[in-house]
Order: sequence, then structure tokens, then C-alpha cells
Amino acid sequence: MLSLTWTLIGFLLGSLPLSVWLGRLALRTDIRAYGDGNPGGTNVARAGGRGLGLLAIILDMLKGAVPVALAHYVFQVDSWPLAPVVLAPILGHAFSPLLGWRGGKALASTFGVWTALTVPFGPFVMGGSVFVFNKLLNTPGWAVMAALLTLLAFLLLTGVTLPWVVTWIGTAAILSWTHRADLRQRPQRRRP
Repeated sequence: MLSLTWTLIGFLLGSLPLSVWLGRLALRTDIRAYGDGNPGGTNVARAGGRGLGLLAIILDMLKGAVPVALAHYVFQVDSWPLAPVVLAPILGHAFSPLLGWRGGKALASTFGVWTALTVPFGPFVMGGSVFVFNKLLNTPGWAVMAALLTLLAFLLLTGVTLPWVVTWIGTAAILSWTHRADLRQRPQRRRP
């Protein structure tokens, strides 16, 4: 029952379109009219600058990190019952009922949930690998997938259990869907 409660809380928090609301409040515009049309922090940055974009990304990360951290560390939800709690904010962001079941690419909320699970080293592994692969690869979706594989390698090296590996597979499946347009292209190295 505890797992179900935190799964619902995580999905509801994940589905809050904070970047869209921030764009409306601070910029008086719909940030989905910018860039790739997604309701995420990158388009807030495109519409209103880096500072506001960073705030949006942090908010999207928190809506993933907070329910997972509370469920795992405070309420001791672990193993298989933790898997749906971890996936819920990512699914909520990617398929928000508040946006007609359309959402963002869920990268920031993914970073949030896995940060909550892998502190203190996991965030550096994920953040560093996203940064490096974005510099090396021309297509953001392939950079995200490469960073996810780096996270998997980190998880395996730290001796995680099968539920965490299955949760990683679920995360990769969701991000493969949200980045499907990028993944239809061949990965190419970014030219200097």
C-alpha cells in the first residue's frame, strides 16, 4: 500500500507542468512555442534565458527526486516496491494528464529520481556523462542513451540488485520513447 501511495504521489508530482507554468508566470508566454515544442526547462531557457531555464530544470529534477527520496529514505520503500515509485515521476512528466497526456522528454525528472537513488556519486556520473556525450554526439537523444548506459555501468559496478536494473530498463524504455525522433537518426560525432 505504501508503494502504491508513493507511486501515485510521484506520478502526480511528475505530471505538474512546472516549466509551462513558469513560462506563463515569468515570461507571459507558452514555452512550447520555442525550440522543439516540449514543455521542459530547455525551452524555458530558449524563451527566457539561462537563469530561468536553470530554475525550470531544477524544479523538474525536484519533482522526480523528492517523492523517490521520501519513499526510499524516510518510509523505507525498497526493492521491487520501489520500482514503480521511481518510474512514476518520469512517466508523469512524459505523459502529463494536465497537458492532454503529452509531456516533455523527462530528462530532468529522470536525473532527479536517479540522483535521489545514487547520491553521492551517481549524480556526477549522470551529469558528467550527459555533458560529455552532448559534446561528442550531434544528436541529443543518442547522447541521453549513451549517458543512460554509463549510468547502468555505474549501477552494475556498485553491485545493485535486480529490481534496480529492471527499473533502469523501464527508465531507458521511457526515454527511448520520448527521444524517438532523435533515435531514428544515425548517431554522428559532433564536429569541432
